[in-house]
Amino acid sequence: MDGLVEKNKIMLRNYLKIAWRNLRRNKTFTFLNVLGLSVAFAVSILLAMSSFYELSFENFHKNKDRIFGVYSEQQTAQGPKAGTTQPTPFATALRDEVPGIAQITRVLEGGALVIQGNKEMTLDVIWVDPNYFSMFTFPLLQGKKGDELQNLTSVVLSEDAALKLFGSINVIGETVSVLINGKEKPFSVGAITKKNPSNTSFGFEMAIRFENNSEYNQTKDSWNAQYHQVYLQLEENLSAASFETNTQNFVSSHYQEAIENAKRDGAVANKQGLFRMLKLLPLKDHRFTSYKKGQAVASRSTPYLILGVAFLILFIACVNFINMRIAMSAQRLKEIGMRKTLGARKKQLFVQFWSESLLVFVISICFGLLLSVLLINDFKTIFRTEASLTLLATPIILGSFVALVFAITVLVGGYPALLMSRIGTIQSLKGKVLMKGKNRVRDILIVVQFGIAILLISGTLVLRGQIEFMRNINLGFDKEQVISFPLNGKKNSYTALNLLKHELKGNPDILSVSGADNNLGMGKDGSLSSSVIGFEYKGKVTHSNFLVIDYNYVPTLGLELVKGRNFTSAADSLGVLINEAMAKQLGEKDPLAITLNINGDTQSPVYGVLKDYHFQGLDKSIEPIMFFMSRDLGLSYAYVKVRPENLAKSFDTVESTWQKIEPNASFLGSFLNDNIDRTFRREKSLATMITSGSIIAIILSCIGLFAMSMLIVAQRTKEIGIRKVIGASVGSIAFMLTKDFLKLVAIAFIIATPIAWYFLYNWLQNYAFRINLNWWLFAIAGVMVLGIATVTIGLKTIKAARANPVQSLRTE
Repeated sequence: MDGLVEKNKIMLRNYLKIAWRNLRRNKTFTFLNVLGLSVAFAVSILLAMSSFYELSFENFHKNKDRIFGVYSEQQTAQGPKAGTTQPTPFATALRDEVPGIAQITRVLEGGALVIQGNKEMTLDVIWVDPNYFSMFTFPLLQGKKGDELQNLTSVVLSEDAALKLFGSINVIGETVSVLINGKEKPFSVGAITKKNPSNTSFGFEMAIRFENNSEYNQTKDSWNAQYHQVYLQLEENLSAASFETNTQNFVSSHYQEAIENAKRDGAVANKQGLFRMLKLLPLKDHRFTSYKKGQAVASRSTPYLILGVAFLILFIACVNFINMRIAMSAQRLKEIGMRKTLGARKKQLFVQFWSESLLVFVISICFGLLLSVLLINDFKTIFRTEASLTLLATPIILGSFVALVFAITVLVGGYPALLMSRIGTIQSLKGKVLMKGKNRVRDILIVVQFGIAILLISGTLVLRGQIEFMRNINLGFDKEQVISFPLNGKKNSYTALNLLKHELKGNPDILSVSGADNNLGMGKDGSLSSSVIGFEYKGKVTHSNFLVIDYNYVPTLGLELVKGRNFTSAADSLGVLINEAMAKQLGEKDPLAITLNINGDTQSPVYGVLKDYHFQGLDKSIEPIMFFMSRDLGLSYAYVKVRPENLAKSFDTVESTWQKIEPNASFLGSFLNDNIDRTFRREKSLATMITSGSIIAIILSCIGLFAMSMLIVAQRTKEIGIRKVIGASVGSIAFMLTKDFLKLVAIAFIIATPIAWYFLYNWLQNYAFRINLNWWLFAIAGVMVLGIATVTIGLKTIKAARANPVQSLRTE
């Protein structure tokens, strides 16, 4: 037994030694194999890391499978609508009236000015109920678990916020003040949490009891004001579907008036015969959900697409490996024949050739891992991700990776080894091999390989086309010359805005100054929100977005009036402006002749109608919006329109002026075009990944084609010499050697194009405003691949066609 083991060890050493010699002897093929596989492994690891990072959001919460967000689906005269915001008494009533809730919390997110000594800074604040920290997993560094927010005057700070405010985390019992409704309110620090994980959408810097938010006292008994979200944790063994069914009586009781109004206005009941329903959204779907056509739609297409690109690149590298190993068999036919003559069995030949493949894979994996480590920081910077390789260090992922590598090694390395071991002795000694079966496999692999390349290039062209469309579309307002920034200081927003106007007055680079309670696009503070109001008009409930503005807002943003007039001063606060979509919804021939009863008994005349503009993302159609002026509702953002001649200088002027007005407040200003760009940052990152994948796929495919051209030239060397002797031109010989490959590229184009069109067409449906899917986008992809393939093959075939025919004829 010991002798058998020792014999096997010797055989294994011999296999590896011979394998290493053969790899060194064929330096070109070895280099191309290792290069292609190493790059493919490195890129696949980085892309998989990014994909798993996206899929890992909220996975660290211990109760993640039992936590749900509550949203409503309601039928209206304009169609079904979905909403995530709830009224203040909703959570308490739901907990008391519907069984099955283990815990529930209200959540209101926003920024708040926090003062500690001489420090003033705007922090990301969440206003929550005490159950929040027993539902969501944010481990404590300081404080007692379960007592985080039991006191109304306590706050919870994140580790980063504590260091910002105090320079230390040992600050339990210390006092901070928060600006609420224009007044400083003191709070004591009750707990410090660990630094927020990067893979969460629920991150915060400060948590405060919900009852302290500025809207609470006015809305604590109202079911009409909806401004926050609600999350609940279901009891064990209760399904979300069962709970949703149990809420129907609750909905009928508390929303009876709204349901009756919907029926009166002409709404149509849903499939269940209901006009309003409460639904639960799993916590794991939170990041991936959009609300379209009145329903919550969770889509993980982006991370899965990134993971798909990783597998496609790895597949292309494996195809290259198979083709190159087959190509090398033509150079080793006599070696195979001699081994068989000397008594080598198929199994021994298989193990020998497979050991060579195994050695290449081991070397490539090592280089791939090293390359991924070297590139990870650049990858994170370019693609703006917080992903790390530690995400892949879980038992499941590591086990899957090992299994995948083993499967690739066995299948990809074993297939050419099996082919080479099955070559007949006489054929191999003659230097000939029957290639029909191999040609079919080779041709299929090349078609698939270049089909993938065409898919990726088509995706790149469409993605970048859509992004450029979104960047350059006329949004209906001036985005190049307008700076926006939050009014985040201690002063009243109107006072601060008037001071800003006064300080900038007379500056030739400043054209106008205004303010509003929402930003356009996503500012540096990360805010991206809108407000909705409902009121009755002619016996029907009408919903509209609304914006509180300063009277100078319209000219500052460059909005176009199509009817009526703008606000002229603060004295026009009784009236409103509306956009064309709102005028259409009201259905009046002359909207300037009507008044709207929006708030109590006050009748608000319509002063003017603004041309529709994109105040939301391009994935939404333009919705109705109304504009108010009201001192009772504060402004949140300032807008400054500057001359285009010296934008950088004007920006610095606005920043220094704001710091003069609010010396302790941070300046988070940016031009509106930068705000708009931030709204489709994910699309830009995806486009960059697909572009990078396309380039790598093309390079790897070209490596494979280059190897194939070497194989063909090696097989047809004598034929090339005979053709040259009888007068064939270099061009005709090159065409003869190239045409078969170009046919395969053409077949790949024919197969890949409709597949690419189908997926890209469906992806574009996510955007209300999108590019047309023109045929020439796919034609460009096909021409690019065809051109690159022609150049790659031509490098070898032209050289072979120009060779001395005497040398060609001597090969046999």
